[in-house]
Amino acid sequence: MNKKAPAGNPSRPNPLPGCPMAAAFTAIGGKWKLTLLYWLAHGESHFAGLRRRGAPITSKVLAEQLRELEADGLVERVVTGPVPALVIYRLTPYGTTVLPVVEGVRVWGEVHLQRAHGGASPNAAIRCADVTTQESVHKGL
Repeated sequence: MNKKAPAGNPSRPNPLPGCPMAAAFTAIGGKWKLTLLYWLAHGESHFAGLRRRGAPITSKVLAEQLRELEADGLVERVVTGPVPALVIYRLTPYGTTVLPVVEGVRVWGEVHLQRAHGGASPNAAIRCADVTTQESVHKGL
């Protein structure tokens, strides 16, 4: 599998050709992709910033997930200078089209946490809402 494939990522074929659900899960499925999209919806970030924010994510998995999001045209990687340059990740205009899905999953997750854990996150250290809910509301997320 070539994870550096161009947008559309033909090297990761849809496991059920013609099925829109399978196409969506191929692009945004994965343990960290929705969370990464959520974080990047609140502003661009460099790799180390994403790594710090998602403490349990290994560098290898983070790099793989970002590469796949980039290959599917949802995230862009911007090199800011010569090597060793700071690399910034941000959503592409196409990437912003998935934000209603991301927000729907986040809202459902809040309800699920309340139902399953009485409102408390079982591991507050990895809560994805470092940005306030108010800020999310104001940005339409």
